[in-house]
Amino acid sequence: MLHSGRAPELLTKRSLVAVSHAIESAALATAEDGPLLVIALFQRMPYFDRERAVYERIAATAAAAVVGVVGQRPEALPAGVCGVALDETEDLAREWSVVALTPRFGAALVAYDRVEVEPAATLESGRLFDGRWGFRRDEALHEVVRLRDLLADRLPGAVRLAVEETLARVRDLPATPGEARGEAALRLMFSRAERAARARRPGGRDRSAGMPPAEPAPLLDEPGMRRWTGADGVTASGTLPVALVGVRVDEPAGAPERFGRRSAAREAQAVIGAVTAPLRPVDRAVRLSEQEYLLILPALTEDQAMTVAGQVHEAVAGLARSYPFVAFAVHAAVTVTGRRPLPVGDVRHAVGWAAREGVPVARLAPESAEVPVGQP
Repeated sequence: MLHSGRAPELLTKRSLVAVSHAIESAALATAEDGPLLVIALFQRMPYFDRERAVYERIAATAAAAVVGVVGQRPEALPAGVCGVALDETEDLAREWSVVALTPRFGAALVAYDRVEVEPAATLESGRLFDGRWGFRRDEALHEVVRLRDLLADRLPGAVRLAVEETLARVRDLPATPGEARGEAALRLMFSRAERAARARRPGGRDRSAGMPPAEPAPLLDEPGMRRWTGADGVTASGTLPVALVGVRVDEPAGAPERFGRRSAAREAQAVIGAVTAPLRPVDRAVRLSEQEYLLILPALTEDQAMTVAGQVHEAVAGLARSYPFVAFAVHAAVTVTGRRPLPVGDVRHAVGWAAREGVPVARLAPESAEVPVGQP
């Protein structure tokens, strides 16, 4: 984290994207204050791929441009970009960092993934981080030194030399007067833009204003689920864990003949209300078919998801008191996954297995549903 002594801020991914782009734009600005050094940690390769063209331009003018992602050493990077592999277990794997440094300029964003979300337009944009950012050269200098020490043995000799030469030039010159004034203006514009964005965002809230959380979003269809989970946009496996609860609700045999179809719509709404009753504002529900539902629960553990499945069972069972003599059969399957796109097909397969075997709730093996495990 930054060595400025500032308290960490709670930042959403939307906020981090805005600050990251501001730092990258500053790095690309034409100026005679080189050499330029840029270090960025992207967590996963798909996030870097979105910014590939920007870093190709940065590398064309920088003394060194270093990009870190989790997994194997990044391949097919733009010319001049040095790729660094981060191990899944090291702290840097959860960092989103962008640092730009020249002898006369510096800016740094360092954020640590909380593995949490808040209500937002998409699952990705609501991800939460603890972080600090600023446009002060000496703070950026401290961050470059920190990252240099942590990445030293993973940097090629030519890149290490470029980093050391840049640091030497920076240390020889005093910081530019007026940095605090410029940064104060940036922070004011950023805070106002962020507040306006929260006010416009469905399901969002302004924490500083103390507004209560919004009500859960309406039931999604499958295209809506793809949009919200980012399946057709920029998302990556291995970051935010998501609990999935597949639910199948079957009405009793002969119910349509005995009670008629005029009450079908009312019963369907009652079932939807029971299935979605345990949801938090950050959760979503998807109707996959007339009988099947999928609950998407970000940042919950498997045990917490099992509790939700139990609450759904209880809520649906309680409908018998509203519709006398009608007891719906409920079967569910639970898993926690870091995969993107979400393994919806695996969960549906497990729910079908649970219904055939008469298992109330099936636990899927981690990241796989090939062999569901019965939960009595």
